[in-house]
Amino acid sequence: MSLWQAILEALESLLSNKLRSALTILGIVIGVAAVIAMLGIGAGAEETITGEIQGVGTNLLFVIQGGSSDVRNPKPLTLGDADAIADSFAAPSVAGVSSALRGSVEVSKAGETARTSVLGVTANYNEIGNVAVREGEFINENHILGRSSVILLGTDVAEDLFGTRSGLVGEIVRVEGQNFRVIGVLEEKGGSAFSNQDDQVLVPLTTAQIRLMRRSNRDQVDVLYVQTQNAEVIPRAKQEISQILRKRHRTELGEDDFTIISQQDIISVASSITNVLTIFLGGIAAISLLVGGIGIMNIMLVSVVERTREIGLRKALGATKLDILFQFLAESLLLSLVGGVVGIGFGWLISSVVGRIAAANDVSINPVISLQSILLATIFSIAVGLFFGIYPANRAASLQPVEALRYE
Repeated sequence: MSLWQAILEALESLLSNKLRSALTILGIVIGVAAVIAMLGIGAGAEETITGEIQGVGTNLLFVIQGGSSDVRNPKPLTLGDADAIADSFAAPSVAGVSSALRGSVEVSKAGETARTSVLGVTANYNEIGNVAVREGEFINENHILGRSSVILLGTDVAEDLFGTRSGLVGEIVRVEGQNFRVIGVLEEKGGSAFSNQDDQVLVPLTTAQIRLMRRSNRDQVDVLYVQTQNAEVIPRAKQEISQILRKRHRTELGEDDFTIISQQDIISVASSITNVLTIFLGGIAAISLLVGGIGIMNIMLVSVVERTREIGLRKALGATKLDILFQFLAESLLLSLVGGVVGIGFGWLISSVVGRIAAANDVSINPVISLQSILLATIFSIAVGLFFGIYPANRAASLQPVEALRYE
């Protein structure tokens, strides 16, 4: 029996039971569509998160308090540490340093209240942190020196308080019950699974120290943003910063009371998390493919019983065991292949719908349907059809012609 003849006979057999074949194919369609959609959404989420992280800059380091548990008296990060790291002789790989305090505050205006994160920053934070202002101006040295009660709003905070993102310069808002004048609105950056950069406000560092986020040490800061000369010198910059802080904090090698994190470190962690979630969701989706495969086996077994006399007649006319085996395998593979092709289309459709729903809710996720995921789903669906079709096909091929012809 030729391949083309086997396909035609399989197609004729399946079309003779259209409803049953359609319901069997539906199981494969659901499984393949779920796998394609989960892989696409996972890849889109990973691309969005890593894109946002890289948007801050690939040559940025974060220095935060806390490190080895062996340190008995850990010292906090201070403005003095920032000045020492900014010294071009001690750290030639460093291009700039910005200090910041981090916290959470309640911001209100005319009965509207928003709980948001706050950063007390220096005047060079916009250059080092790649922060842009859509209207107004950024915090400058005069605001720092004068401990001015000025504030920059993230777009989400602006929407929550005013219902708009423009024309807000000069407005007065209350932060923890204190009046602050709006000097600008930040450019929209979007949110991710880890944080929402639009749901924050910025105030001068000195103002935060005195009025919003008091620390035990007057010069204490929560994080240092260190910009290196370029991405290639990041390992060297880490060593220079570590040496400076160990000397200032009087700690030994391996007993650091600080941690240095690069953008690549964050990207690696984010990618690992999204990859695990994608594999987990894809695995769950693949279970429905197995259910569809069981459906194929069930239908093929029923088909063998129904066509017992036909099988006997074919064998009596000279059909070999291999011919019968090939015939039923062709039907099983055709079911799974059609289901796989239709499932790919539905998976793409589901991914597109999820992307649109995410965009409508201000979440930037663009599902990515890669050729790799399409090939994976196709191969897996064919493998399911082959695996679950072997037993029914072998059962049909093993029937004795005499017994099959006598079957009622």
